[in-house]
Amino acid sequence: MAKIDALRRFFLPCIFPPTATTATAATAAPKKRLSTSLRDDLEISASTTANGGPTHDQDSTATTPDSVTPKFAAAAAAAAAIVAPPRPSKTMVIGTIFGHRRGHVWFCVQQDRLRNKPFLLLEFPILTHQLVNEMRFGLVRIALECNRVELGLCPLRSIPIWAMSCNGRKLGYAAKKKAGDSIRSMLKTMQSTTVGAGVMPSGFGFGSGSKTEEVMYMRANYEHVVGSADSESFHLINPDEFPGQELSIFLLRFPNMGNQ
Repeated sequence: MAKIDALRRFFLPCIFPPTATTATAATAAPKKRLSTSLRDDLEISASTTANGGPTHDQDSTATTPDSVTPKFAAAAAAAAAIVAPPRPSKTMVIGTIFGHRRGHVWFCVQQDRLRNKPFLLLEFPILTHQLVNEMRFGLVRIALECNRVELGLCPLRSIPIWAMSCNGRKLGYAAKKKAGDSIRSMLKTMQSTTVGAGVMPSGFGFGSGSKTEEVMYMRANYEHVVGSADSESFHLINPDEFPGQELSIFLLRFPNMGNQ
């Protein structure tokens, strides 16, 4: 019986051959080969598109160098708009504080000790003996402030009048002065002195003082700091004769405060 079944399975295909439908169904679908190069991937993608396969939406936005460049340009423009504040400039000048014993204190600034014309000369409302008492404590802060709107555009050192305070106490008003013959003669006498303090004999009359009064003076190097168009300061560089002495003079303008 087993031999008959074996002969039947062998001869039946010969007598009844398979139809075209059966042959097509029996044909195995070819297995898709994995691409091994970029060229194969492009060929497969192109053939898929040609046969009506799925394609990407051409209207979709893609990140390209052209689209990224405007973003970087806008960021660079915003960064350039934020301008860093200028650094303060510092120079060395010669400062002289002087005055008659019973008169007001004067402050003179020279860029060169050989030039008798100062580039800044101020008369303070404080008396000489009062400033001497303040300096005994080792710390002196003199603030000159201006909040007048009409003086907001003129050069800072050209302001004619300042509200003055010393160590936080308001003392009145300081005034800008021009160097007269007496002051120029006194500066010429001190040309050989860069740093020092003392008393000059009588004979120099200026301000409310008399020519018969002696003149007390303190001469030293100062650091001149220009912070902006509305702020400058002068800081005493301690000489050997005055260790521990701190003296600073500030010029400050607040033009916006005049509207308040």
